[in-house]
Parts: sequence; C-alpha cells; structure tokens
Amino acid sequence: MFSSDANAIFKEVIDRYHIINTVNQSFNNPYDEKINVLEHLLYRKCWIDTVQWHYEDIIRDPQIDPVAALTLKRQIDASNQDRTDMVEYIDSYFLNKHKDVEVKTNATINTESPAWGVDRLSILALKVYHMNEEATRTDASEEHRNACQKKLDVLLEQRVDLSTAIDTLLQDIATGNKYMKVYKQMKMYNDEELNPVLRGQK
Repeated sequence: MFSSDANAIFKEVIDRYHIINTVNQSFNNPYDEKINVLEHLLYRKCWIDTVQWHYEDIIRDPQIDPVAALTLKRQIDASNQDRTDMVEYIDSYFLNKHKDVEVKTNATINTESPAWGVDRLSILALKVYHMNEEATRTDASEEHRNACQKKLDVLLEQRVDLSTAIDTLLQDIATGNKYMKVYKQMKMYNDEELNPVLRGQK
C-alpha cells in the first residue's frame, strides 16, 4: 500500500537527519527524480518538514539573538513555501497518474487532497519520533516517560487511521469514486504585489 511505502521513507529521512542532527547539514536525496519520481518527492517533502521542525525548536529559545531570530524567521517562511510547493508536486503526480480514470457520475471530491494527507502523515512521523525520544529518556522522570508513552500510543493509532484514510482515498480516485483537483495555495505574504507592506517599499 502507498502509505506503508511513504511511512518507510519518512522514517528513513528522519533517522538519517538525526545522525548529524543539525539544520545546516547538506541534503542528498537517494531517490532519482526521473526513475523514482514519487519516492523522490516524498523524501524531499519529509526532509523539508524535518529541518523546519528543528527550526521551530531553535526559534523558541528565549535567549536567541534578535538578528538571528529574524534570519531564522525568514528561513521558516521559505521552508513553508517549499513545503507547499512539494505538496502541489505530489498532488500533480497523483493527478497525472489517474488522468485516464473514468470518473463516475456520482463521484465526489474529497475535503483534502491526497498530498495534504501526506503532509499530515509526514508531520506525524516527526511527532512519533520525538515523542518516542521523550518516552524513553533515561534522564527524565518516570512520570514524564509514562505521560509521553500515552501520547505516543495515541500518535501511533492516529498514524494507522490516517494511513488507512489516505490509502482509501487513493483507491477511490483510482476507481473513479472520487476525483481530485490541484489548487495552488496562492500565498500572499511573500508576494511584492499582494503584501501591502512589501508593495509599499517598492
């Protein structure tokens, strides 16, 4: 099933990131973008999410230098744009894959596209990894570990449910019971024509 492959790639990404465990490490995608298109996209997507996860940790440091914080905020903005772009690339992949499917007359569109489900699955993989770290921390109290283990159990259940939902949606699209569209996010805050602050500085 698709979700099993996606979850395996996400684990691969997160494990590899934490070998060096720094946001400044180089990125190397082991999947060829022409031969293993979907795997390449999934790996890239989760890498973006993983780096951004750690950006978000760093920027919450109460002692962070204000200039460094501003630089990091702009890196987070750029990362968010990359994340959105990757979602659209993944949805475009699925749209192209199923372009010849005969859509049934009573077919409906889903509230969420396949790739936005994948986006949630990637973030969930990061939550599972880091909650597991907390649940097994030897320097933490037993109370802390037990509380985190309960949260981890919920996250693992959530991953099963989300994986099932994504696989079901893709199957429905493949059989014509559902159809999909790719909507561009049309973010406005980075656009010099749409953000009034940026427009005023031109």
